[in-house]
Amino acid sequence: MNRPLSPFWALDWWSAWWDAWGATPFVAPLRDAGQARALEKLHATAFARPWAAHEFERLLCERSTEAHALWRGGSMLGFVLSRKAVDEAEILTIVLAPSARGGGHSTRLLRDHLTALAFGGVRTVHLEVDEGNAPALKLYQRAGFVRVGERKGYYPLPDGSRATALTMSATLS
Repeated sequence: MNRPLSPFWALDWWSAWWDAWGATPFVAPLRDAGQARALEKLHATAFARPWAAHEFERLLCERSTEAHALWRGGSMLGFVLSRKAVDEAEILTIVLAPSARGGGHSTRLLRDHLTALAFGGVRTVHLEVDEGNAPALKLYQRAGFVRVGERKGYYPLPDGSRATALTMSATLS
């Protein structure tokens, strides 16, 4: 049985193509543990102690994990992972590809992720951030996170020293 075409079929097709392959980045849930190697590679561009693929596989298989990726033209530009427990969540990691940094993409990725957490019943979100990571601090403050504490010597640095992590929280509406 043939269904009649919508009068907007060309526009629908063009919009779908543009979102998938065009210049407009989009955020989508990340559930495929087969993406673990890509996550490992991307994570290594931003952290002195990057996570291994098997760590990402395990997280993506857990029901308590909420994960989103930022895509453009079939390429992953970044991702964010959180772990949920009842009405709280902790952002475990967020990273953007070096080529995507500084363009406002982290704001969209974080906003869409927080929205998904809120729709899932999460009311409070926690995270840790290196006290010297000014771009991340600015991102989190704009998203409504406030400093609630610190953990001295939490993050290993490439030179062997350790950095203080600031703990932050935000209430979702």
